[in-house]
Amino acid sequence: MNPAEWLARTARHSPQAPALFLGTRLIADYAEFARRAGAIAAALRDRGIGPGDRVAIFLPNSVDYLPLLHGILWAGATAVPVNGKLHPKEAAWIVSHASARLVFAKDPEAMRATGDIGTTPCIAPDSADIAAMLATEPMAAPHPMTRDDAAWLFYTSGTTGRPKGAVLTAGNLIAMSLAYLADVDDVAATDAALYAAPMSHGAGLYNFIHVRRGARHVVPESGGFDPAEILALARDLRNVSMFAAPTMVKRLVAAAKAEGADGDGLRTIVYGGGPMYVADIREALEVLGPRFVQIYGQGEAPMTITALSRADIADVSHPDWLRRLASVGRAHSVAEVRVLDAAGAPLPPGAPGEIAVRGPQVMQGYLDNPEANAKSLVGGWLLTGDIGHLDADGYLKLHDRAKDLVISGGSNIYPREVEEALLDHPAVSEVSVIGTPDPEWGEIVVAFIVCAGPPPGTAELDAVCTGRIARFKKPKRYVFVRELPKNNYGKVLKTSLREMLADR
Repeated sequence: MNPAEWLARTARHSPQAPALFLGTRLIADYAEFARRAGAIAAALRDRGIGPGDRVAIFLPNSVDYLPLLHGILWAGATAVPVNGKLHPKEAAWIVSHASARLVFAKDPEAMRATGDIGTTPCIAPDSADIAAMLATEPMAAPHPMTRDDAAWLFYTSGTTGRPKGAVLTAGNLIAMSLAYLADVDDVAATDAALYAAPMSHGAGLYNFIHVRRGARHVVPESGGFDPAEILALARDLRNVSMFAAPTMVKRLVAAAKAEGADGDGLRTIVYGGGPMYVADIREALEVLGPRFVQIYGQGEAPMTITALSRADIADVSHPDWLRRLASVGRAHSVAEVRVLDAAGAPLPPGAPGEIAVRGPQVMQGYLDNPEANAKSLVGGWLLTGDIGHLDADGYLKLHDRAKDLVISGGSNIYPREVEEALLDHPAVSEVSVIGTPDPEWGEIVVAFIVCAGPPPGTAELDAVCTGRIARFKKPKRYVFVRELPKNNYGKVLKTSLREMLADR
């Protein structure tokens, strides 16, 4: 089934129900939400775009986002949401790799200036082109999809310096959405989904089940994460649910403490993108109360590997409370989770190994990447690349990342792409990037640099990074060394770099 069918059904059943909000201002009810999606779909069809085609969205959070996303699906096409925080050159690479037929972008000129999207049409949401699309007579109903039809192309993490496009089918999105009801939280028409994290990722994936239940969809006036704004919106709108990275939760708790707030109006905060420090979630419970649910997932199994329930997080009287609080919960209803040894055999409780997951939410595969598919999809199981162990009660504890991926503030950062950016500086002859634990961001990026001459200043290195990659990816620390530690094959020993950093 086409996920946009849920929007069509809700609009028929509750056409006047409030749907899209900018802050506290109602922008559209469900009838208008569906009309906009249907009009976008018809306009795409008039351009010859439909099933089998891909349309990218490179936008920050806005009230335009969901009508565009559902309009693409309504046409039977595949949506390619791109993180709005990326550098235009990074986004252009994704658009090109996805062979997108059209791009919705805030700054079309910046996209075209990269020279990487060729003749692909690029439309701004406030342009005459989008106004004409919205004025098109809407498609009466969403184009039918089977469960195996591609619906969302999710560009996810890796260590190759380039993201991989995980093909999520209509069936994957439906399974993920229904698992939310079973394992994360119930949703009512009186609820409000607040989009403070990027709608291109976890926050946006949760829109579908809120559409199905006819809930409100709220984009903050700031378009992003402002703790004081969120606390105020929760008080005004009531029954607010949101997805947040652990660092966002920590900032929200700090803001609540500073103003003496208790989270009034917040219903549920789903946190993920990395486990929280136990001390941080304990403080969050003390300040905001039992409003938290943790999820563990990947773009390849979107938001849906394990969940640590509200009850588990809040049950301070349980003898295993602290141990469970340090875990990422138990398998989602639709997921089978195993921990495997190096040979791919299941390990007993307590033994660490690679985490694997199987279920109807797992991606179809990576776009045009048979080598990555062969490594990640083995015998029907997705090998996550993460190391952990299961306890006797089925709670999963993450130990470490098997890959060199850095997760800072809930965002994935590939070391190689940072290294490639820094190597553009003429004074940098060698560089190796690692992540190191940080109490605020979870991890921060540290670059070890070998220079051919006098070391450049921090401002110079920052500038060369922001000229090629998103600002949030640039290192927060530069360490200049005479040489990088290497093994006999010339490979940089990142473990030695971490030891060097600890010694310093």
